[in-house]
Amino acid sequence: MNFSENVRSAFRRGETDAVVRMSEAEIQRARAAGDPAGEVVARYSLARVAIRGGDLPGGEARAREALEVAVRSGQRSLEERPRHVLAAVARMSGDLLKARDLYRESIALNQALDHPETVNSEYHNLAFCELGLGNLDAARQLFAEGRERVFRNGWADFVPYVCVAGAALASVEGDHLRAARMIGVADAAFASLGQVPDPDDAADLAKARAAATQVLGPAAFGEEYARGQLLDPQAAFADDRR
Repeated sequence: MNFSENVRSAFRRGETDAVVRMSEAEIQRARAAGDPAGEVVARYSLARVAIRGGDLPGGEARAREALEVAVRSGQRSLEERPRHVLAAVARMSGDLLKARDLYRESIALNQALDHPETVNSEYHNLAFCELGLGNLDAARQLFAEGRERVFRNGWADFVPYVCVAGAALASVEGDHLRAARMIGVADAAFASLGQVPDPDDAADLAKARAAATQVLGPAAFGEEYARGQLLDPQAAFADDRR
């Protein structure tokens, strides 16, 4: 695998220290070699590490550094990941109106670049903005459309995130039994891939988990969560009790 694939895999496995070492070394190599693509990926990876550690300002700073390198290169494709991180920082900071605009811009960029999986991912994030803004009908529609694309196209890496969306939506709707069940489905889906959730999705899962535990109590939450861990994701969404 190349650096981009290696660092992405390490991040998804939760190997933060390895990501930092790899990225810092790659920045030095890429700058010496005049390789803007390598530098952008490395700085973007450091931004993700900062966000995972709760340092949103640091994540934003690293993403802006990556974006500056991308813009100087004149390669629009290099702008995609840094712009995604800046949208995520806005969302996690609670500035959902700004995040919504940034995700819409990212969707347009990825459509121009013909990146259908990334377009789908950014629609997923846009749906979370609508959910946070209280636009439940818009969020439901976006989540449903994204889920259909993921299962139809066999985008296995995105299945856990579809489950995160199901848990978050159930939580906002007040269906905490279903939220607990979908958290179990999501955790099992991540484990099956040997991955951990991205920082923004991890925050959404934690919020739904806390709300469901408070309402249901630890025992009832644990029972429904365990049931979810045994469910196939598509079967979980076909559950008539949703």
